Amino acid sequence: MPTSVTNLALLGFCILQVMSLLVPQANARAFLVFGDSLVDNGNNDFLATTARADNYPYGIDFPTHRPTGRFSNGLNIPDLISEHLGQESPMPYLSPMLKKDKLLRGANFASAGIGILNDTGIQFLNIIRITKQLEYFEQYKVRVSGLVGEEEMNRLVNGALVLITLGGNDFVNNYYLVPFSARSRQFSLPDYVVFIISEYRKVLRKMYDLGARRVLVTGTGPMGCVPAELAQRSRNGECATELQRAASLFNPQLVQMITDLNNEVGSSAFIAANTQQMHMDFISDPQAYGFVTSKVACCGQGPYNGIGLCTPLSNLCPNRDLFAFWDPFHPSEKASRIIAQQILNGSPEYMHPMNLSTILTVDSMT
Repeated sequence: MPTSVTNLALLGFCILQVMSLLVPQANARAFLVFGDSLVDNGNNDFLATTARADNYPYGIDFPTHRPTGRFSNGLNIPDLISEHLGQESPMPYLSPMLKKDKLLRGANFASAGIGILNDTGIQFLNIIRITKQLEYFEQYKVRVSGLVGEEEMNRLVNGALVLITLGGNDFVNNYYLVPFSARSRQFSLPDYVVFIISEYRKVLRKMYDLGARRVLVTGTGPMGCVPAELAQRSRNGECATELQRAASLFNPQLVQMITDLNNEVGSSAFIAANTQQMHMDFISDPQAYGFVTSKVACCGQGPYNGIGLCTPLSNLCPNRDLFAFWDPFHPSEKASRIIAQQILNGSPEYMHPMNLSTILTVDSMT
């Protein structure tokens, strides 16, 4: 008899232990990431696509010193936000390792090459377009419900921090991809911006309808200043005028759309991150931030190391911390740290209506 009691007690203890693993800790917060290569942390490694970062020297400064699918020499912005939250970075949604307690910490749905529009990045073939990322989000909710029940799932999703980064590819890999592209024949630039902002609004509203209540929305960076565009469009190292014009049209309209959407839903659900200004700070004055250059990529070839992809045969700088750009399109880990710091603590010029530190403080009191 005592043995059976002991066994029952042991079984009860084991069940409690398993349940404690499956119910998110009170101070933990799920982190959900959507978007393109600026925030992809490996989904495309599971897909038949050319938009991959699975070769050396990608990941050279990552803790494992191996490529992870991040378009960085090391950590990217979701990693750095997770670092601040004191949590592991959410895993790629397509990873077979994403299950049980890892699923409750969130997921990264991002996929390099995608845009707001489904015809953006068609040259990359098999990528997870934003409509599909939202389908995966719905699937994620079902999987979490299966672990902790629907009520707890809704609490987890409503309380999650969400990051979405879209827009740059709709210009670089669509409107300006080739001369006389289909979209540039269909729309003047101002009309195209109005169109993609209206499409982006639908995406954000769908996220809200699926339960997202704290969404960081980054604008595009200064697209005309990346090494890839300098190599193709710049004569003397000045930023490419047309792409800078596109960014200067898109970003203010994004902020206005977010303000309107917040008014519509009656809360500050959406937060606009002025990543254009965050980048321009160190692009305009790289030395002030410890960089030797903001024009030449660390890894690449051709003018400004801006031609083609970063491969094992590319030029590679010995000290990545001295370069604002890691490859022809993406910031180095050090530059990403500067951006992440502004997301956390930036003034209203950078974060509207509030920065992430304020969000975390406000949410901790509710």
